[in-house]
Amino acid sequence: MFEQAVDELVYQLKCCIPDLHSVYIAGSIVRLEAVPGQSDLNVTIVTTNPLTSSDQAVLNSIVSRIDHQCPQIVAVQMTRLAKHEVLDIAAIFKWGFWLKHCCVCVFGDDLSSRFGCFEPSWEIGKSMNDDLSLQLNGYRRNIMATRVVSHYLSLCRDVAQKMIWSCYSLVFHRSGKLALSIEYAAQEFLIYYPQHKLAIERLFMLVSGQQVPKKAVLFMINDFGQWIVTEFDKIERKIG
Repeated sequence: MFEQAVDELVYQLKCCIPDLHSVYIAGSIVRLEAVPGQSDLNVTIVTTNPLTSSDQAVLNSIVSRIDHQCPQIVAVQMTRLAKHEVLDIAAIFKWGFWLKHCCVCVFGDDLSSRFGCFEPSWEIGKSMNDDLSLQLNGYRRNIMATRVVSHYLSLCRDVAQKMIWSCYSLVFHRSGKLALSIEYAAQEFLIYYPQHKLAIERLFMLVSGQQVPKKAVLFMINDFGQWIVTEFDKIERKIG
């Protein structure tokens, strides 16, 4: 069922993106734990050259088509990278780790083979969240602006997932365990920050698709989201 969605996505990418270098899948589909109607298709595409605005528009169209053609998928979450970004030594703890330990290559030259195995470290957790503040601000703006319920619920789900994964990144270097599911990520975080159990429960309400008043969601981003950002800075000062 999910293989069909992956195959269709790769086919459309090969047909429409001339500079396509490789395609990677992550998440529950890779772990064979995906549930129809509940799981995302998490894909990372790498191109030989930076994407043009025209390429970006084509990719948006492909994502929209897959969303409509494959009802077993809740949403397509696509990360778009140029090859030089992946191989940049400055990004090794971000994209090197991501491709090596979190993804499976389903098309093209597997760039994960260019990297050795990574040990759990603060550098990885920090690098995976280097733009967290910007992302939260973007979600805040989009949530405030949208008036379409389905779009609102999708944004709430996305920001909640991002915040939970960011929480896990705070403890990755202490846990020493690679979390491959959002549930396990939350469990590991709460071992070290049990006082935030209620906040995590509220985030999982958003992940489940439950509609929550916009004011409450914005408060979560401003309050708990800012705590996460501040905690990253605090740990960096202590370790870095």
